[in-house]
Amino acid sequence: MTTMLEVAKRAGVSKATVSRVLSGNGYVSQETKDRVFQAIEESGYRPNLLARNLATRRTRTLGLVVTNTLYHGVYFSELLFHAARMTEEKGRQLILADGKHSADEEREAIQYLLDMRCDAVIIYPRFLSVEEMDEIVEKCEQPIMVLNRRLRRNSSQSVWSDHKASSLDAVSQLIQKGHRDIAFITGSLDSPTGIERLSGYKAALAQHHIPLRPALIAQGKWNPASGAAAVAELLSRGETFTALVASNDDMAIGAIKQLHERGIVTPDKVSVIGFDDVAIAPYTVPSLTSVRIPVTEMIKETIGRLIFMLDGGEFNYQQAFCGELILRDSVIEGPYR
Repeated sequence: MTTMLEVAKRAGVSKATVSRVLSGNGYVSQETKDRVFQAIEESGYRPNLLARNLATRRTRTLGLVVTNTLYHGVYFSELLFHAARMTEEKGRQLILADGKHSADEEREAIQYLLDMRCDAVIIYPRFLSVEEMDEIVEKCEQPIMVLNRRLRRNSSQSVWSDHKASSLDAVSQLIQKGHRDIAFITGSLDSPTGIERLSGYKAALAQHHIPLRPALIAQGKWNPASGAAAVAELLSRGETFTALVASNDDMAIGAIKQLHERGIVTPDKVSVIGFDDVAIAPYTVPSLTSVRIPVTEMIKETIGRLIFMLDGGEFNYQQAFCGELILRDSVIEGPYR
């Protein structure tokens, strides 16, 4: 393996000069730089990135922590796509770390990225509490941004969507269209997003003075199969409903398929709404009504704030991103219109 000293000898310069050329610190003439880079190319030398990172304190990398239980589904594919694309636009590399299955493992993933000298870290949390993340933000030297959860003490270092308000609005629009018997498929109830969307459903019923029927709530696990299973469970209880809200589009698509297999046509018999407005939503049959969560805008804001902080900027504003119900063919007026 070629060493830096061998590169220096080939270029006719000192080892310190090669180090300055690679780090970009200190003045080196263009002629000398050209000789060093030619020597590197001819010798096949690969610089020790970790050593260089320690010396320069900048790696031009951003870290992203996402637990692997969230990898399934189109929503997170889109999230990772936008995160990678926008990081590239900023001339940086995105490094993904797996938060696995617990708060301790999420914390270990964050520490791994910090140990890798990532310039800044984005956390998309599943298990860490708001209090724990506030503490992490305050203790870390590198800038940290939390995505999809609102911090209490460091809210300007979090970007979130109000899932409860979005769910309340979606269910309210169904009620305004004449639906009263509205079923709901939850996400995983150890997920803050799942809890907030269920809370919005309950709040909408209360706001419109519609009694809550617990038998119209079935638990899902974010995937299409669980959406289908939830519909089978609802029907097995003998409950009737003219509308159904699923906590994400994957479960909504599974629910529509199960309804179809039971001879229940969407939207003629049951209107269906999902969340996330994934790319396939307009192309399902019927096209799926969904709450659009502005993932692209949230990622752009998150990365923009991190770059601003890395450049020495400070801010104290906070911003929540609102969901928007995109009406399509899977929803029609209900019997009480």
